Amino acid sequence: MKLEFTKMHGCGNDYIYVDCFKTELADPSFAARTLSRRHFSIGSDGLVMICPSDKADAKMRMFNADGSEGRMCGNAIRCVGKYLYDSGIAKKSVIAVDTLSGIKTLHMIIENGKAVGASVDMGRVSFKKEDVPVVWEAPGTVNVPIVVEGRRFLCTAVSVGSPHCVCFVDDVQAFPLEKYGPAFENHPVFPERVNAEFVSLTGKNALSMRVWERGSGETWACGTGSCASAAAACALGLCDYGADIAVQLKGGRLVINVGEDLSVTMTGPAAKVCSGVVYF
Repeated sequence: MKLEFTKMHGCGNDYIYVDCFKTELADPSFAARTLSRRHFSIGSDGLVMICPSDKADAKMRMFNADGSEGRMCGNAIRCVGKYLYDSGIAKKSVIAVDTLSGIKTLHMIIENGKAVGASVDMGRVSFKKEDVPVVWEAPGTVNVPIVVEGRRFLCTAVSVGSPHCVCFVDDVQAFPLEKYGPAFENHPVFPERVNAEFVSLTGKNALSMRVWERGSGETWACGTGSCASAAAACALGLCDYGADIAVQLKGGRLVINVGEDLSVTMTGPAAKVCSGVVYF
């Protein structure tokens, strides 16, 4: 099969983008598994379809590297906005994108006629057990003890349209993510699996985060995970509601603002790597 693609990234969280306004992709799960393999194909954290929508300027479908479909990706949606703006499909300063987590509004950041990033209204996060979902015995989701691979963690479960589990650690850079990430992702208290964020407080309203993404493993950034981490930090009193919270990731920095009503805004870059044709 011959497929035209564009590769873009947000803070190093890279995806293969397919313009489904002009291309049909019959089996996106297979394409994601095949094309995401680093060293053997294009290589990416997954595949994103940019599709027509009767509700918004476009619809985004996102597939992880293992072929599973995700509900939402904060870094990918900024790149979708960039593609829509730069290609002329939606050359507007405010762009609406339909996702499995609802319609998201993007305020595009434009430089020299090109989109270089966006500020995204991510909606409201939820700490309700049924929204994440999580099935532990504790009545809430904030600072709940859980044992993983024999180690006790205090975790905060958050829904950002996708399930997240946030754990604060002393030194996130030294944290053995490869050991604990898969165990968190597949822990039985998370019936739909989970994205696991490990976070350190580095200053006033400043966080450092690493992420183990459901279906993709460690990625260089996670937009929804950054939102979850900032919301958890506010719930724990470590950061301030209504303040810009800088989240440093392996591939760059995002700025998250969590309102007292739990509404979240995410601001960050979007960059094109290349366009081409792949045969698979």
